[in-house]
Amino acid sequence: MLRSTGDRVVIVGGGIAGALLARTLQNHADVVLIDPKEYFEIPWANLRAKMEPAAVERTVIPHTEYLTNAKVVTASAVGVDDSVVLTSVGCTVAYDFLVVATGRMCNRPQKREERLQTFEQDKARIASAESVLVVGGGPIGVELAAEIVMGNPEKRVTIVHGGPRLLMVMGEKASAKALEWLRSKNVTVLLDQTVDVAAAGVSPDDKVFTTSAGETVAADCHFVCTGRPIASGWLRDSFLGDHVDENGRVVVDEHLRVGKLRNVFAIGDITDVPEAKQGYLAQRHAMVVSRNLKLLVKGGESREHKLHRYKASKVNITITLGRRDALSELPFMTVIGHLPGAIKPRDHFISRTRRMMGLKLSARHDQSMFRI
Repeated sequence: MLRSTGDRVVIVGGGIAGALLARTLQNHADVVLIDPKEYFEIPWANLRAKMEPAAVERTVIPHTEYLTNAKVVTASAVGVDDSVVLTSVGCTVAYDFLVVATGRMCNRPQKREERLQTFEQDKARIASAESVLVVGGGPIGVELAAEIVMGNPEKRVTIVHGGPRLLMVMGEKASAKALEWLRSKNVTVLLDQTVDVAAAGVSPDDKVFTTSAGETVAADCHFVCTGRPIASGWLRDSFLGDHVDENGRVVVDEHLRVGKLRNVFAIGDITDVPEAKQGYLAQRHAMVVSRNLKLLVKGGESREHKLHRYKASKVNITITLGRRDALSELPFMTVIGHLPGAIKPRDHFISRTRRMMGLKLSARHDQSMFRI
């Protein structure tokens, strides 16, 4: 058992929110990060990495590379009470402050090398395929289809989406522009239909799929880009169970604390904050909780009145459409094409994220990662 030290902050989940919080707190408290993976992954590089696996080398980062003054427990959290977290490897970790940052369910490999291999495998699957099926027309599905068709215009790409329009997180104008752009690139888009690639009788080698509307889609390979469930199941039977809503999200207050508990916070996709679940906003959660925990660790209850508040916000959403184009939904207009594509950095904010994580940059390497 890792015993409490009086200023122990245990962060469960090493995604974009949990990793940044651990990095910013490691010199101000006794930080323990619990994560089933040995690495942190910059999520907005994933889709480009399927086409260029070499680009991901600097975006899949061992936790120990940026956490030089913190402990890392490579395991999943399976339970929690008011003083300790129970892990899948049987180790219990005591805490003074707890931060829940488990986001969405994920089955990525534990080892960094294995994760890098999956990108190589995806690239090989796409390269050898004449046709590709993308299941899901949200931001991930649209961006992946765009990456494939812009890199390989000769490939037949089909999107099957269960909703009445693409990109439901954006407005109708953005959905219409995305649909028009994809069809202009000869991408087939089937709306209000689903494909159950996990159904009995469907194997990874299948090349013919039947949609819920009875349409047949031929594809040499497929990628599932539908939303993953919230990773809060481990909380339901715990003392935090009453603070998990019907959608699996953890209910937080204006300080991102859970319920009225002084020492328990939640950040990232797992929270019930009414805003789009974007990586940029998860980073904002992490910075607010970082400031609050620095106050509490240093001054205890006497600092309660100084706690920072988090205000939900509607951010501008930009969807990358290959290397050159993008779709941006701004407060007063929606634009698509080279202009929004030029505004968004070609390295997908990877350099900025590495700086936030205190990692060294190689300007030559970063600029060449996404060279046109």
